[in-house]
Amino acid sequence: MSSWSRGILVTVIGMTLTIATVPCRLHAQEPGVRIGLTYAPGMQPGVYLLPVGGADGDSVRLIIARDLEFGHRLTVISPDADRGAPTGRLNYPLYARLGAAGVVQVVLQADGSALVTLHDVVAAQAQETRRFALPGPRLSPAWRLAVHGIADVIEEWVTGTRGIAATRVLFVRSGALWQIDSDGANEQPVPGVGAALGPAWHPDGRSIAFARMRDDGTSVVVHELASGEERRVRTGAPLSLSPAFSPDGKWLAFAAGESGTDLYVVPVGAWEESPLRVTVGRGSTNAQPTFAPDGRRIAFTSSRLGRNEIYLTDADGANPELLTSTALTDAPYRADPAWSPDGRFVAFSTQIDGRFQIATISLRDRAVRQYTTEGINEDPSWAPDGRHLVFTSSRTGTRQLWVLDIESGRVRQLTRGAPARMGAWSPRLLSVP
Repeated sequence: MSSWSRGILVTVIGMTLTIATVPCRLHAQEPGVRIGLTYAPGMQPGVYLLPVGGADGDSVRLIIARDLEFGHRLTVISPDADRGAPTGRLNYPLYARLGAAGVVQVVLQADGSALVTLHDVVAAQAQETRRFALPGPRLSPAWRLAVHGIADVIEEWVTGTRGIAATRVLFVRSGALWQIDSDGANEQPVPGVGAALGPAWHPDGRSIAFARMRDDGTSVVVHELASGEERRVRTGAPLSLSPAFSPDGKWLAFAAGESGTDLYVVPVGAWEESPLRVTVGRGSTNAQPTFAPDGRRIAFTSSRLGRNEIYLTDADGANPELLTSTALTDAPYRADPAWSPDGRFVAFSTQIDGRFQIATISLRDRAVRQYTTEGINEDPSWAPDGRHLVFTSSRTGTRQLWVLDIESGRVRQLTRGAPARMGAWSPRLLSVP
């Protein structure tokens, strides 16, 4: 939990922000939780991001501001950079009039670190302070990832939920595997991989799996990102694809077969062992496995009824059931299941009026919600917060990756340039205490 709860009522009139309601101090607190602020449910607390001094200050502030905006949990109030970093005591009443519940102050240190403080405007005092290492060189992938980590912690301080800025997305471009930061920076090929399809992240973020195309079929490969070391998974079939790691990182599921495919699982690291069969397709296609957060169940795509639908099964193959039987009954095709990290939904692509669209189905009541209507939209993959999805869309004429906030419905374009598809969102890549 956080010392802050979500939401502040702010009215925007022209360029002026005025307070609609004043946050109130809570009179009690739960064990281990600092006294915080209470807001109307569903609203976004205002956070005033002070200018950052030093040669790298503008870059740091811009990255943090964009990260907080992309998280869709905070309203960022950011002054002009030319005002300079503040000196002396902060003017808390001024920040309150501007609609800020909190003020973020970042001070770059001589040793290359950043000292970050969150000020509570109502209490008129510093609420949280932490020092963050910023590995050089400036604007390198490692440096940017560290700054993203600052934004994630700020979001956690205010809302109680760690942000998703310090993450990356794998995707396929021109048959090769690429990666990109969550904010669209550092778009580059994954070294040493080459031709690949259907990438998946291990939960520790250190290795990935994908299907490698060969002249005689495809094989599932596990690739260590730091060393480039690879292991080919023994499947005994010419066609092996759509790998997915279990949330605890102990199992790898994939599809394999010849005239059709079935699902198999193998213990991570036991790549030479015979895999365990999960489904028996008898000529149908069973593919695209995705684990429930507890690892006990798997959602997957199957053509066993003559058309693609989403099914559920226990991880050992027991208790299979049709998930999308009553969902969008006019849709002839469903695929690309992705189980949300909070366990509430399975996202998928569904054909509607001849075009694929992104939808979710609730695991509680089977309620379906469609999120896209423009262009062709496929390949959903969840961010670690269970609120954002990356997906492939042709809405601009070329297939690119886009990010969807399922609570607001807002989307933003992630990739540009040559076509991109099959996005896979990483786990959080920094272990910030």
